[in-house]
Formats: sequence, structure tokens, C-alpha cells
Amino acid sequence: MSTLALALIAVLGFLWICLLSRKKSVGGNYVKMDKKTVPDGAKLVTYQWNLPYSSSEIIRRLELLDEEDVVGCGGFGTVYRMVMDDGTSFAVKRIDLSRQSRDRTMEKELEFLGSIRHINLVTLRGYCRLLPAAKLLVYDFVELGSLDCYLHGDGQEDQPLNWNARMKIALGSARGLAYLHHDCSPGIVHRDIKASNILLDRSLEPRVSDFGLAKLLVDNAAAHVTTVVAGTFGYLAPEYLQNGHATEKSDVYSFGVLLLELVTGKRPTDSCFIKKGLNIVGWVSSVLSFFLFFTFFYLKKVG
Repeated sequence: MSTLALALIAVLGFLWICLLSRKKSVGGNYVKMDKKTVPDGAKLVTYQWNLPYSSSEIIRRLELLDEEDVVGCGGFGTVYRMVMDDGTSFAVKRIDLSRQSRDRTMEKELEFLGSIRHINLVTLRGYCRLLPAAKLLVYDFVELGSLDCYLHGDGQEDQPLNWNARMKIALGSARGLAYLHHDCSPGIVHRDIKASNILLDRSLEPRVSDFGLAKLLVDNAAAHVTTVVAGTFGYLAPEYLQNGHATEKSDVYSFGVLLLELVTGKRPTDSCFIKKGLNIVGWVSSVLSFFLFFTFFYLKKVG
């Protein structure tokens, strides 16, 4: 074999090794998972980058959570605020075990969800299984709470939602939802887009929460088929209610309802709509129809 051929083989081998090293490095930066089994049979799994706390410290804090730490109750469980010794806060969601018995399947789904990072999505930091059979999801804590609280009377009065803020929330929420649909592989259909699942940080940057949980905790069908209706009345697309098949389009419908809520300041099932047999979509449609009719009549009369 000639010297030139040997040199060429050596160069190709070197480039191949560099390529493999680069792929490994990129993958390591994207998702880092650390599984820890601590005394007493508890299991702690952290995603992304390791939390700057020992596993025993995290477990101890989780075990101390009680009713005084509750910050909300959703369709998938109770949410607590966990404060570490250095003052850092995390949101802890205790999930309903009656809906999930396949531990390994659940852990693989959570591993995928834990790899997702976007400025407009709430980051899943870890998962903990405590005895007896308590399962907890650890998220970044988003300081100002939900958009629902801000819109309907429980928000911070010193930082009202002006139109610029509402536009920022709408655009950020859209970016987060688009990332779930188009940039995750496989794509994620949220299935429960609503104001209480849009959290706001101190700069009013929105973060979509609870993504992936509907598939994880509700579906009992085949993994690739989504047929069980999950979500919140008033936000659900009509076709989703009829056939039970969640798609990106049904998420977009729910997002459209959220935009109407953001603009009008009214819940999708406000009592003034219900009395007329409508929801927010029907009400806005009727208002627009009246406005267009009045405008047409006025212009015709003036012209």
C-alpha cells in the first residue's frame, strides 16, 4: 500500500473520530440525565444539568412538603412550592398514580420531556419516586403564577396587563406551542392549552406548562394513538369533542380561544355567555356579525 493511501486512511480515520466526539458532545449538552437511588428506596432522576443540591437534600425537601406549600391544583395533580436552603424555589407536581401503572414507560416519557428546553416552556428538572408510591415532578418555579390569575382578579396589581404585555404573552405562548408541534421529535400535542397553563415570569415572559402530561397520564390506548378526550371545557375544539382525536389543529383552536380571552378579559365560559347558550367563540362571532351588519347598513345609507 502506498504512503499516500496510508496517509489518506489516517486522515479519514481522524476525521471520523472527531465527528463521533462532536456528536457525543452535542448530545451531552442537550440532555444530561442523572439517576440516583437514595436510602429508603426513593428514586431521584434529574434532567438537563445537575441541580446544585445533593440527592438527600432534595429528597428531604420533598418529604417536608405539606398543605401550606400548595400553590395550585390542576387536572393532573397538586402543585407545591419547594424552597431550598439557598432560597431557590421549584414547583413540584404530585401526580395521580391511579392513572399510571407502567413505571418504565412513564420514566422514558419523562426522560423525553426533560430534554426539552425553550424560553417559552416550563423546564422539567427532575422526577422523584417516594415511598409509599408517591410520584413527583420537579419544575422550574415561575414567579408570577398563571395568566388566569392575572386576567381574572388574582394577579399582581402593580404590574397590569397593558396591550403591549398582552401582545408579548400571545407571541411567546405561540412560540412555545409551535416548538412543541414542529421542533420536538416526535411532536407534542398539548391537549390542554388554557390560561391557567400559561405561566408568567417577572418580565411577563410566558411559559407553557403541563405539556406532555395528557399523553403520559390520561391515554390508555396505543402509544401512537390519542383517543381519550383531555382538556378543559370552553377551550376544546368541536371536532376533538366529537372524535376524541387530538391534533396540532385542536391545540391551535384552544390557542385561539386563549387569544379571545386575552383580548376580552373574559373566561371562555363566562356566565354572560352561558345565559345566552354561547361560549366566548360564539359570543365574539355574534358581536362581529352585528358590527359588520351595522357597518354595511351605515355605509349603504351614507353612500
